[in-house]
Amino acid sequence: MLATTPMSALELCDAIRSAKPFDASRLNRILGLDAMHGLLEVQAATPWHAIAAELRPGDERAKVQTTMATVGESIARNAAGPDGTPAVNHVASLAVVTPDGELRRVSRQKSRDLFALIVGGYGLFGIVYSVTLRIATLARAVERATRPQEMTFQKCRANRELELLIPPESLDAFVAETDTRCSDWRIPLQSVSIRQTSREDDSYLRWARRDFTELKLALAEPTGLGARVRGAQLRHELIDAAIEAGGSFHIACTSDATREQTEACYPQLKSFLAEKRRLDPQERLVNAWYLHQREVLNSKPCEVRFGN
Repeated sequence: MLATTPMSALELCDAIRSAKPFDASRLNRILGLDAMHGLLEVQAATPWHAIAAELRPGDERAKVQTTMATVGESIARNAAGPDGTPAVNHVASLAVVTPDGELRRVSRQKSRDLFALIVGGYGLFGIVYSVTLRIATLARAVERATRPQEMTFQKCRANRELELLIPPESLDAFVAETDTRCSDWRIPLQSVSIRQTSREDDSYLRWARRDFTELKLALAEPTGLGARVRGAQLRHELIDAAIEAGGSFHIACTSDATREQTEACYPQLKSFLAEKRRLDPQERLVNAWYLHQREVLNSKPCEVRFGN
């Protein structure tokens, strides 16, 4: 297979400005290593394994599992790395093409507000051209990498996952209660994946507001309308239980949360979407996540009545 031609910043700016489609996979080059300052600049679609090979060639410890395949995907979600540290902690600066087609470099020191919106901003405030990473924090992430702890409750076919964030001190009680709730709703809990995550203070739509234990619950969901209704009710109940325990949920991948649950865990979402409208009034950068969250906040509560 022929290698794709790298995409230049100029070409990306023109594509955004003209609303032309482009192949984001072409943004997959390592641009430069500044060993003196401990910085590495890579394009957004660069895979993490390519970075590991560049920084630690032949080191088996560098072959750690990451939740997102590429740097850009990690930045869009502010995903936690192999040691539980959110991606923003590894970022020194970003080169991003804003919805008007302008290339800007942002960091904690320069255009801090825009930097905070872009990291964990789901691609709504610009297309990341390149990311300048801190080599020292990446090395620490590799050294401290841990695999999630897996707990299997029963063998069944699980086709739904729910990702919750629980204070570490509440973990044991929450897992025990979860198994009981699943039994009560007749929705088998197949397994639980557990790992620790760290807080951060740099992103706007912040999920890691404190150190959390991340739980991935693999839930079975039998076919049939009644079972699907029970499954939705169980997921709502589990999110409520997480909130009551002082926890939250991952807004990146939890579409089950109600408006009330979303506002309880992410009170900044309303102003986040307002910033989106201000900085991208023509909505040039839109995706399914944005449309869903906008619909959640626009939803109106309705009274539920049962017939005699």
